[in-house]
Amino acid sequence: MLAISIPGFGDLHLKHLVLDYNGTLACDGRMIQAVNRLLEALAEHLKIHVITADTFGQAKSAIGDLPCELVILPEDNQDAGKLAYIERLGPDSVVSIGNGRNDRLMLSKAALAVAVVQQEGAASPALLAADIVCSNIHDALQLLSNPLRLTATLRS
Repeated sequence: MLAISIPGFGDLHLKHLVLDYNGTLACDGRMIQAVNRLLEALAEHLKIHVITADTFGQAKSAIGDLPCELVILPEDNQDAGKLAYIERLGPDSVVSIGNGRNDRLMLSKAALAVAVVQQEGAASPALLAADIVCSNIHDALQLLSNPLRLTATLRS
């Protein structure tokens, strides 16, 4: 668990990291370099969940033996599927990271929401639902390893 107190934002007691795959952890279906190392380090503190429609059909092989739970959603109502997943975990214990329009609901519900803008871009509803926007997944994941960065960005 990660416990972080941010003045004016609140106390976070994070148990779960819920991530989108394509556009967030991967580009064109291939895992972004060095992400696996960051996920392995975070798995010591958070249960990691990767939720995807798996557009390119490569998520299962890319995730491999990483300490993550992989959930592949059907094509219809992915935004609702991601939201329902967050709600089952308990949104107050979730940090979510995504970039797509289908991530907006999970981002809006999570205790801490991070949007990433990478090669595939980011949907404006995802950006509006996020607490923080990062230019890449490495920076987004490192926020969780360096909580004072969160404090510096989110405090009032």
